Amino acid sequence: MIEQFIREVLAEDVGRGDLYARVSEACPASAKIIAKSDGVFAGEEYLWVLAEEEKFDIFWHKRDGERFVKGEVLIGLSGDSYTLLRIERTLLNMLLHASSIATLTRKYVDLIAPYGTKLLDTRKTRPLLRNFEKYATRIGGATNHRMGLDDALMLKDTHLKTIDDLDKFMADARKKIPFTTKIEIEAEDFEMAKKAMKVGADIVMCDNMTPLQLREVVEYKWEHHSSVLLEASGNITLETIEEYAKTGVDAISTGALIHQASWIDMSMKMD
Repeated sequence: MIEQFIREVLAEDVGRGDLYARVSEACPASAKIIAKSDGVFAGEEYLWVLAEEEKFDIFWHKRDGERFVKGEVLIGLSGDSYTLLRIERTLLNMLLHASSIATLTRKYVDLIAPYGTKLLDTRKTRPLLRNFEKYATRIGGATNHRMGLDDALMLKDTHLKTIDDLDKFMADARKKIPFTTKIEIEAEDFEMAKKAMKVGADIVMCDNMTPLQLREVVEYKWEHHSSVLLEASGNITLETIEEYAKTGVDAISTGALIHQASWIDMSMKMD
């Protein structure tokens, strides 16, 4: 899957061929990628494949998940000049995109780490970039939420509007979905959270609740349905996430890890 992704992003940039190769001679070359801002390194898995596909060497100064500061050399490159110049933008785009997501994710993770709360990403990803972007959140320290509609049954408010008898639906669902598949139900208030636990949800997503409301749900869970997992979600930011973690909720999900990540800066310099 990564191999196909690499071929497609190269084809997007190279098109019918790098015109520079028509007007110059190839020669041995080396280069380095330099950080122009602070961040968390992500992209190693993809750069390995790019190097293998394009036949150049990478020398790692930083690896996935490691922090870096402005001015540090992140990786060194060695190959022929045609190759290094051709892959420059593809390499930088992948490294910048992944590292920017990992950098923001690490900020969230650091805030909630003292409380033992898991940080989850969401399906709010750019079209056809879900695997890549969720890889970047993992490197930043998050845990992936479901990858798609096929690996967990999640009943959001829109689904619930189409279900007349939730008890019957849950009984039927348990017969039809894989034995290992979890069912998650969204709840926007305390009463719906109690109902979701009562009908047998494995996970209850507490959506757009305040930390005070969430504490009430957490207390009820431990008194009546201790095996249920609770997930907080809905407009949770860097400024508010610690208060949510303090409630004792099992996990917090936010799409901001991806769609609010601002690109950090890096550049390639030829030696």
